[in-house]
Amino acid sequence: MSSYVPPHLRKSTATATATTTTLDNHTTNHKLNSKSTTNAFSNAPPRRSSTNNNIQPSRALAVPNTVFPQWKPSERVLRLKPEQIEEVRLRLNVDVTVTPDSPPAPAPIESFTDMCLDSSIMKDIAIHEYTTPTSIQAQAMPVALNGRDLLGCAETGSGKTAAFTIPMIQHCIAQPSVRRGDGPLALVLAPTRELAQQIEKEVKAFSQSLESFRTAIVVGGTNISDQRSELRAGVEVVVATPGRFIDHLQQGNTSLTRISYVVLDEADRMLDMGFEPQIREVMHNLPEKHQTLLFSATMPVEIEALAQEYLTNPVQVKVGKVSSPTENVSQNLEKITENEKIDQLLSLLVEEAALAEKLGHQFPLTIVFVERKTRCDEVAEALVAQGLNAVALHGGRTQSEREGALRDFRHGPTNILVATDVASRGLDVTGVAHVVNLDLPKTMEDYVHRIGRTGRAGSTGRATSFYTDRDMFLVSQIRKAIADVQSGNTVAFATGKVARRKEREAAAAQKEARIAQSKLPPTSINVEDKYKYMIAPANAMIKKEGSADDAWED
Repeated sequence: MSSYVPPHLRKSTATATATTTTLDNHTTNHKLNSKSTTNAFSNAPPRRSSTNNNIQPSRALAVPNTVFPQWKPSERVLRLKPEQIEEVRLRLNVDVTVTPDSPPAPAPIESFTDMCLDSSIMKDIAIHEYTTPTSIQAQAMPVALNGRDLLGCAETGSGKTAAFTIPMIQHCIAQPSVRRGDGPLALVLAPTRELAQQIEKEVKAFSQSLESFRTAIVVGGTNISDQRSELRAGVEVVVATPGRFIDHLQQGNTSLTRISYVVLDEADRMLDMGFEPQIREVMHNLPEKHQTLLFSATMPVEIEALAQEYLTNPVQVKVGKVSSPTENVSQNLEKITENEKIDQLLSLLVEEAALAEKLGHQFPLTIVFVERKTRCDEVAEALVAQGLNAVALHGGRTQSEREGALRDFRHGPTNILVATDVASRGLDVTGVAHVVNLDLPKTMEDYVHRIGRTGRAGSTGRATSFYTDRDMFLVSQIRKAIADVQSGNTVAFATGKVARRKEREAAAAQKEARIAQSKLPPTSINVEDKYKYMIAPANAMIKKEGSADDAWED
């Protein structure tokens, strides 16, 4: 099993490693060299050479050859004409782009049967009552099954986890068996523990009919020794957060030598959280022949750069109005003071609880977003004190506490989750009816992700946001976006770190301008003669109550 050499040890091992690698002198040119590399599999594009001195020579097991199976859809799909394919994409609201000189993207497939999947996978699809592929599944799955690299961009709740999970299992089935001390065959990197757990659950759901198909979840906050034992026993799929996966590579508990299917899920969020160095460590040390799928809810410049570096001739699949406030979420904005927020929240949710009880309904699943961890606990305690079933979820809680909070929220008895932005992305809980922003986020992008926890998979939802004067810049953006959605216009705004920094700078500038304006002396207003009668009663009232100067001071 090959072991990963951490950066701080590379200088001491460079001399020994150089004798066992043939491309050490060309490491910095791996992107250029790969263009002349040929691939034995017609469906798999040429791979960038990534061999370098970060990987020590194999000490034990010989690495079996990777198999990229020849996949074909049903004859019915193969007979589709180009104009019919475009018609299907139009109906699915799917936009497909390929790089110049690349083969056309495979046709979208609106039936799992037409995808010609392994019988065991089809059995599990039937067990879980998946009937028709969602838009992202209909187009992304044929691309992945065809061995192509994929850049997928779809709004939250679109079903993209299954879009990469099902082809991943199909790919793993085709590979030589995993032995002890071997594997994994596929790797999924995700930004948070909660998202990683959801992905692993989906992998297990679509592979439960397969004998000896093993998955491992590798995240922080849990017992690393248990993970070590699982990895060393050999697994087909690893779902991991980047930091903990690097830990296991450094300890020699697992290897990259057999990975041929890689997924970067919620890649924009991973970059936001500072995981780019870990992603680069993994991607630079993968075997030459591998397939990469990158999924992102937004498409900032950082993601485009990442895709350009690590994806070869990718098919870009974009579904719907990415990064726009969803049309099936009714949004309400309420201006109040900071001190009124918690009281207003309690009043709102207690009233909803009374109405639900009166109608004999369950209290609707509700997520309350707050800015800070301490406020998260404070709000949850206040809700419980009012007799409501609430629980807090934030990064300061232990992994078992976070898992318990989500479990209670998904399956009862808790129906209110008070959370920081740890729950704003990737969290998939069926039936969330109401999202409350007790504290608005700093950017439009984060707002979109928050309200995207409701109104998922075609259902309707609502969002209530409390705001103060400090939020006026974001509120103006939200109002414009709501108006655009209602008028049928495309909603577009920049995403990513650079865009969010500029947004914060613009908000700060607006705040400074507002403060400066408030310090200016009041100016007299010219009123046309025909409107003067409208202000007469007001002047009379001022004279009764006190002078005009007194009124200004109040």
